[in-house]
Amino acid sequence: MKKALATLTLLLSALHASTAPTPAPIRAEIDALMGKLVASGCQFERNGTLHSGAEAKSHILRKLGYLEGKSTLQSTEQFIELAASKSSSSGKPYLVKCGSEFGHSKSATTP
Repeated sequence: MKKALATLTLLLSALHASTAPTPAPIRAEIDALMGKLVASGCQFERNGTLHSGAEAKSHILRKLGYLEGKSTLQSTEQFIELAASKSSSSGKPYLVKCGSEFGHSKSATTP
């Protein structure tokens, strides 16, 4: 039992050491964007299905967690490009519906 506990502790320590948390100033900007996302009242289309702002926030933050497990984000723009502008699985852009209007999300590199 002690050996299993020690192995689990070592594994969790290694897992924690391999993650790269987003720098605080970038995370503050991301949190502000996520707050606006939820408060907007808009719907977000992802792969053909509409989602509320809260659902979109939850999904995008899961993607952020995945990215943090791979590397450190260098900017809010990089976060938008990698996590908040298109589906990672289909490559389709996220769409935003506010009222009766749909609009495409813009990538961080689109003027």
